[in-house]
Amino acid sequence: MPKTEYRIYVIELKKRVFSENTKFRAANPQFNGVLECLYVGMTSKTPKERFLQHKTAYRNKNGYKLSSNIVEKYGAYLRPSLYNHISPLTSRVAALKMEETLALELRREGYAVWYN
Repeated sequence: MPKTEYRIYVIELKKRVFSENTKFRAANPQFNGVLECLYVGMTSKTPKERFLQHKTAYRNKNGYKLSSNIVEKYGAYLRPSLYNHISPLTSRVAALKMEETLALELRREGYAVWYN
C-alpha cells in the first residue's frame, strides 16, 4: 500500500472576510490591510481537489462537513507561489506542523491568515 503524502496549500480569501468575520479579525490583529487574506491548509489530495471540496461544502459518508466555512464563503483561488516550495510530507503530524509554520510565517510577513 503506497504511503499517504500530505501537501500544504494556500487559498486567497476575499478581503471582506476581515471586516465580516470577527474570529478571523481577532486572529490577525497585526493586519494593516496592505497584503491579502489567506487560508493555509494541508491535504492528502491535490490542492485543487481540496479547494473544490471547500467550495462545495464537502461532507464525508457520515455527513460530517470536511470544509472550512471561511473558505466556502470567502475562498477566491489557490496561491501556488506561496506553497509550491514545500515538498509533500509523509507524516500527518509533520504536515500539521508545516501548516502552522507557514501560516505564522505569512502572518509575520503581513498577511492575514486563517489555519486550523
